[in-house]
Amino acid sequence: MMRLDHVSYAVGPDGLDSTVRRIVDVLGVERVKGGLHPRFGTRNAIIPLAKRQYLEIVEVLDHPSADKAPFGQAVRNRSQVGGGWMGWCVTVDDLSHFEERLGRKAVPGNRKFPDGNELTWQQIGIKGLIADPQVPYLLRWDEGTEHLHPSQAYPPQAELTKLAIAGSPERVTDWLNCPDTDPFEDVDVNWIAPSGTPGIMSVTFRSPNGEVTI
Repeated sequence: MMRLDHVSYAVGPDGLDSTVRRIVDVLGVERVKGGLHPRFGTRNAIIPLAKRQYLEIVEVLDHPSADKAPFGQAVRNRSQVGGGWMGWCVTVDDLSHFEERLGRKAVPGNRKFPDGNELTWQQIGIKGLIADPQVPYLLRWDEGTEHLHPSQAYPPQAELTKLAIAGSPERVTDWLNCPDTDPFEDVDVNWIAPSGTPGIMSVTFRSPNGEVTI
């Protein structure tokens, strides 16, 4: 199984709270505080979406982990140029094939909740995203954490309907090694020939405020 799991938006110079406030106001939805990613040196806020997807708004912290972890580096890189869409994530059942192709192991991630529960996962491909921002990174949620998936934080009030990506579908399917699988079957993708840096240009949502493109 391969499907779009979430999209990540790096905060701008005004910081996490202001960036979150701006996005939830335009969508007309509520936010979830999210939490710290101690291994990556980041923290986030979450907007649950339909189809078991979510929007992550993420900020890098002044912490040694952020200097070492590719995810922290990716967030810092995007924030330093003003913030905006950092990348998108595809969830899969098995990361071993990608570990073999990329020649490295997936790294663990975790986020603890105030009630003591802990959401854990494995991810790989952030270095690829840093080098070529049109490609997604890959994630596998650990077993037993299904009820903690960020999309389950509250009943979704919005739905992701479209991605506009500067890049090439052939490049992305080659990266995912899935010519016979459509990772975009649950979302429309508008491919744009890149005139500069490739990557997500905009994301469109169906929300309480109507169709909104960010």
